Amino acid sequence: MRVIESCAECLYDKQYHLSQDEGYLAEVKEILKNRRENDTSPYMVYLFNQAYEKRFGKRASYREVKKKYNDLVLSMEEFIREKIELADDPLSESLVYARIGNYIDFGAMNHVDEQTFLSLFDDVGVHQRDSAAVESFVRQCSEAHKFLLLTDNCGEIVLDKLFIEQLKKRFPHLQVTVMVRGREVLNDATLEDAEYVGLDKVANVIDNGDAVAGTIYEMLSDQARDELDNADVILAKGQGNYESLCRQGRHIFYSFLCKCELFMERFHVPQFTGIFVEELK
Repeated sequence: MRVIESCAECLYDKQYHLSQDEGYLAEVKEILKNRRENDTSPYMVYLFNQAYEKRFGKRASYREVKKKYNDLVLSMEEFIREKIELADDPLSESLVYARIGNYIDFGAMNHVDEQTFLSLFDDVGVHQRDSAAVESFVRQCSEAHKFLLLTDNCGEIVLDKLFIEQLKKRFPHLQVTVMVRGREVLNDATLEDAEYVGLDKVANVIDNGDAVAGTIYEMLSDQARDELDNADVILAKGQGNYESLCRQGRHIFYSFLCKCELFMERFHVPQFTGIFVEELK
């Protein structure tokens, strides 16, 4: 998903919010000016981070923020698991719950509000606009052997774990792999975070090989690239994974909340609307 001009302006504004250093902001402008046709927002942020760390040193860690939201959702885990189990279709219900966790995004938003996040649990259910894609997803999982989940944020990965539990209950034949980020980037999940919430207890967890808030094929490790190439069904969570993978000629299901103007306009929905779509080759 290419970086259009309005997206470039938003990316610049976020860096201005981070630092008003004239030299750094000039470098950010130069990166955006020289972007290639197929460069994506996650790759732009990767380049910004490199420029920032070269100039100022390591960015402030999100470790405490990640722990806060992992702990918050872990405290809700049993209650949510019970709600999912009582649903008419636990697998579909778990998909919706897992999508709610995509709100916890310190990259797409300048402010993440805990109460807003909790309020999203008041509206759980598969929307009519998602039903065809969900039905296709379930049907293809029934026929698949290898399933790959591309994760996004901390907190969200607790709900991803509950989804995987239901996926394996419905389709015990599936070989499930979960891919997290290769190194620290924003509040995205890493191997350490996955182990903290017990995601490694329900699936094989690997990392993508680098600190990119998305899935950029050319930057993947050999292992990650092999998993992506050979998965029968792929579910990618979050706007960053959508931006870096869509229109790449792959058959992928995407699940995310629309958090910025670009996505709200693209899908013609209000902010924080959940989207579940299938992209065919």
